[in-house]
Amino acid sequence: MTTLKTQGLVPASSDPAGRSGSARQCPHAVAASPGPKTRTGDVAKALAQWTRRLLCAGFLGGWAISPVQAQEPALGSNVQGLLDYARAHNPELAAMRHEAAAAAERVQPAGALPDPMFRVELENLDERGLGGRPSPLPWKVGETKYTLLQSFPAWGKRGLQRDVANAQLQQAQARSAATGVEIAAKLKTAYAQYYLAAGNERLAREILDLMAQLEQIAQARYAGGLVAQQDAIRAQLEQTAMRAEVIAMEQDKRMQRARLNALLNRDTAAPLAEPQALRPLPDLSVLDAQTLAQRARDANPALQAEQAGLLGAERQRELTLRNRWPDLQVGVSPTQMGSKITAWALMVEINIPLQRETRRAQERESEAMVEAARARAQALASQLLGEMGETLAGLDAARRSQALISTQLLPQSELSLRSALAAYENGKADFATLLDAQRQIRKARQDLLKAQVDAQLRLAEIERILGETL
Repeated sequence: MTTLKTQGLVPASSDPAGRSGSARQCPHAVAASPGPKTRTGDVAKALAQWTRRLLCAGFLGGWAISPVQAQEPALGSNVQGLLDYARAHNPELAAMRHEAAAAAERVQPAGALPDPMFRVELENLDERGLGGRPSPLPWKVGETKYTLLQSFPAWGKRGLQRDVANAQLQQAQARSAATGVEIAAKLKTAYAQYYLAAGNERLAREILDLMAQLEQIAQARYAGGLVAQQDAIRAQLEQTAMRAEVIAMEQDKRMQRARLNALLNRDTAAPLAEPQALRPLPDLSVLDAQTLAQRARDANPALQAEQAGLLGAERQRELTLRNRWPDLQVGVSPTQMGSKITAWALMVEINIPLQRETRRAQERESEAMVEAARARAQALASQLLGEMGETLAGLDAARRSQALISTQLLPQSELSLRSALAAYENGKADFATLLDAQRQIRKARQDLLKAQVDAQLRLAEIERILGETL
């Protein structure tokens, strides 16, 4: 006994979510039958055999990939492998990591003291020079004064400068994380669309095989004088149309593969494995709107970057206000005459902050920058929460559509095709009815695949807003 297989797939039971279960033995399996009979008396027997083969072809049930030996998943077969590869090879992520590393190196210098200054003054150059000629040597002039100067910013300025640099570091790190989240969302979206393109292509090939078998049934009935030749011709026309669709779907799959390779920093023509499965959807209890909204406020890296920018603007405003206080400069100055130090001097300098209008303008600027940063953070939070509500509604609709198609529409379409096959076998339905039943089940399977992928797109969007995986 042999079971008919289609495109390397074996029939499997479908769960309510539309996922393939384990392969099962087809109860209608029959030995491979010969070609169409030419005698009218053998037509009924041939039709019964072909009908059973159609029911076992896998078109009416779910599909599962034929089992293979356990091994490392090939790149492209699942979304996790793509995410791991992107973390190591995506140049945009690498650039953001380097920018964050550069920001980390700016923290220590921001709070450090300025470099000290050293000054040498030569006085009475011609007093001790030989032959009345001036000499640049310290012990051959009248006096040499050495001055060592060190600037000290006003109290608290160094700490505020360090706080500003720390806020910039947090912002750079958050932007790096936000870039990673955005690229991960793009990869998840692209993989789901790649899965859709591959699924549509696989479904089209299955239907092409189905139409080839329907053509043989029509040929058998035509050979027995039960139907007109038009039935076989219509089956051939359907196959030609399906071949054109297969070509378009192959092109769509190549486009999605090129898109994935671009995100992975690979050549667009580099090979990728066929997508094997979509990620499981999280439990409904995880998708509470209020809980997700709070998680987005706490964990979204883009929002964290805006909040770090707000913190930096506030510290910069405080630093600007501290500019009202004078900075201090301290110096020590020994004086040399001949080869001896004859005097010591101590100096203290301060700048006088007289340009009040300039400082007031700088203070108003810093205040405006704080308000701008606060407004950007609030706007982004409102945008993200709005997107969260829309995406949750879309995910709920996709899950409900998926359940409806899996539990009602697809079984009804399967029953319709079985009924049409039986009616056509008994001469109680024409070939057009059979084609309509085939189109209905095809549309049901396409709608199920689309609903599954749409749910994955919504899930990727929710995880982008959250900044983490559910």
